[in-house]
Amino acid sequence: MTRPLIITDCDEVLLHMVVPFRQWLDENHDVHFDMRERGFGGALRHKDSGQPLERALVWELLIGFFDTEMHRQTPIAGAVEAMRRLSGIADIVVLTNITERHHRQREEQLATHGLPFTVYWNQGGKGQPLAAIVAERRPSVALFIDDLAEHHGSVADHAPGVWRLHMVGEPEIAGTIAAAPRAHARIDDWAAAEAWIAARLAEGPAPETLPTTQGASA
Repeated sequence: MTRPLIITDCDEVLLHMVVPFRQWLDENHDVHFDMRERGFGGALRHKDSGQPLERALVWELLIGFFDTEMHRQTPIAGAVEAMRRLSGIADIVVLTNITERHHRQREEQLATHGLPFTVYWNQGGKGQPLAAIVAERRPSVALFIDDLAEHHGSVADHAPGVWRLHMVGEPEIAGTIAAAPRAHARIDDWAAAEAWIAARLAEGPAPETLPTTQGASA
């Protein structure tokens, strides 16, 4: 067996995304982004009419942001320092929902912030690609970090022995997002998260079923 493995998302875990995306939409596209809305379908609206953006335009804007605006993304407080320390006890890779054309850009982006990790790109649920990463690397224990509840459910289905930490590192939206029911814990700040992660890696593989009472939250 190899070292422990941390498989982490990027946006809202390592780097801010929705805030710089909102600023760019406001400055350049006359689009208002209300982050309190559930889902991009209703959150992005034309400023002049108040009407939601068409789905195709939402996707076009997301692609445009990652094409030219990734430099606007800055690290979540404490993320870089925590990842550097955790890299002393575990291998770290990034599993992020981007397109293939942004794969190299994401690796370069993270490296500029002192996070020179291997990046796996994906579209859709993360359970199957995560299970493939674990099968390839054969870690002694693995831990997954993501801000979206659906990915915790997907990982629980495809790799139940992996610890799952639900983290929403963007303070502007963290309070509006419920804890993922299939994560082992919900922690939104890196000081507490780092301690929890280190303890879980030392504990060994996760139990394949959640306890009746969900794990720690902060």
